[in-house]
Amino acid sequence: MEIAAERVVSFHYTLTDDAGEVIDRSPDDRPLSYLHGAGNIVPGLENALTGHVAGDELVVDVEPELGYGAHNPQMVQSVPKQAFQGVDSVRPGMQFRAQTEGGSLLVTVVEVGEDEVRVDGNHPLAGKTLHFDVRIASVRAATDEEKQNGHAIDAG
Repeated sequence: MEIAAERVVSFHYTLTDDAGEVIDRSPDDRPLSYLHGAGNIVPGLENALTGHVAGDELVVDVEPELGYGAHNPQMVQSVPKQAFQGVDSVRPGMQFRAQTEGGSLLVTVVEVGEDEVRVDGNHPLAGKTLHFDVRIASVRAATDEEKQNGHAIDAG
């Protein structure tokens, strides 16, 4: 069965950056499952998987525009250090959930100053080319429940 809309795909992957450093990978005993066509994975990878079948192995390079988007400098802002009351020690790399006009946003601390903290609201992989090494484990028709919910339902 080929990968197409409304099919559940399970695949193993290793994600690396431009330097070849591993960013993420699926556990050896548990492939990632998603509902194809429902926007559950980055568009560049989903597009590349279309038409493949179980057992196929492929390398996919996803440019930022079809991954997590370009890095937006307007998403990097300085916030008064007082906004972090109740946190013992604010350090670069820490992540916090911020409430914005557009809703909840995950921000990463990039710099801590005397009175201000610089935070970045971009996805940590924004602006980066994503390099996927993929092995497709299985492809099956989605259930009515999966189609209705817009995601694969893990049987385990």
